[in-house]
Amino acid sequence: MTLSPQALLRALFDRAVAVADPMRAIPQALPPRPKGRVVVVGAGKASARMAEAVESVWGPCEGIVITRYGHARPCQGVEVVEAAHPVPDAAGAGATARMLDMLAGLEDGDFVLALISGGASALLVAPVAGITLDDKRAVNAALLASGAPIDRMNTVRKHLSRVKGGQLAAAAYPAQMLALMISDVPGDDPAFIGSGPTVGDASTPAEALSVLARWSVAVPASVRAALTWGSGVVPPGDVRLSRVKNRVIAAPAQSLAAAADRAQLAGCEVLMLGDRVEGEARDIARTHAALAREQAARRATGAAPLVLLSGGELTVTRRGDGIGGPNAEYALALALALQGAAGIHAIACDTDGVDGAAEVAGAVIGPDTLSRAKALGLDPVAHLTRNDAHSFFAALNDQVVTGPTLTNVNDFRAIVIW
Repeated sequence: MTLSPQALLRALFDRAVAVADPMRAIPQALPPRPKGRVVVVGAGKASARMAEAVESVWGPCEGIVITRYGHARPCQGVEVVEAAHPVPDAAGAGATARMLDMLAGLEDGDFVLALISGGASALLVAPVAGITLDDKRAVNAALLASGAPIDRMNTVRKHLSRVKGGQLAAAAYPAQMLALMISDVPGDDPAFIGSGPTVGDASTPAEALSVLARWSVAVPASVRAALTWGSGVVPPGDVRLSRVKNRVIAAPAQSLAAAADRAQLAGCEVLMLGDRVEGEARDIARTHAALAREQAARRATGAAPLVLLSGGELTVTRRGDGIGGPNAEYALALALALQGAAGIHAIACDTDGVDGAAEVAGAVIGPDTLSRAKALGLDPVAHLTRNDAHSFFAALNDQVVTGPTLTNVNDFRAIVIW
């Protein structure tokens, strides 16, 4: 073993991100350019990179994609609009309106390539009647703080939108549509990637209301009123979806498999915990700490390092006013649960380079994390209590900062038992 534990963990994360790069995935999935009019639309943190990859194969294209601020890429013909994420803004709303206008004029024989990745739920903004942009912003912020799973959050978002839940595809009918997706949701269900703008949905407004009740999400009265009126979500089997093909081209499982190969190449054994891990970040951290301790106790002297890999999407129920995200909170809770256990190191990062609302991918921990924090006068329990994990790791210089990775296959976690 030539790498240090920290260098190994970063190498595994970098490999997971590289495998999901749209410049690698798009050319493998793209068909020959159709004859006739071709329009490219899309949204998500990876959408500009996806459009760039498309034009590297097809040449200049007509169209528009919406991505997060700082995630733009140079495209030859496709217009790239930057907008706010995770809480939407007027730039996203304006670009979505222009996208819908572009699709409304298409005819039989035209072709639409839709590029969807994580983040599209906030970037595609077209509120239903009676709902303002400020109302949508309030709902998004409340959902993000509620601790609700991503699929439940997206159920609410769909029924408050004129573009999600198959409505983007319906707007393009009768044109043919191919939707290429990069998954950031556990299970890779296209209906929940970016709130499924090209996929039919059988949920109801009543289910959206039940989500608000179950997770005690406070929303404006106009939102509850709109959900009692119904929505435009397109049900599966609707004729307007009959000309759409949806394909997931990059997913968390692929990235975890690539990281596992990299770990084995470095001489490690690998225990895969799955790509669909969900739950409260601090709870999952305690579970993983117990598993790591158990595995460490079983390791024979001189055994190869063991790497525990997992993906999925963890959540944080916001209790304090600190700066944190699910990956940093997981890492802090893991360090507290391990209490400096010898030989155990870990990394937890979001593959898009943004953990929560911070421009930080995540953090690393080791056996000395708590002792170094004590020497600096940091109280890890207090930081966890107020959801302030990013500040904690910033003080230790243990943050992982990548900048925009231009892809998004959700959380990446690795624990190495050295």
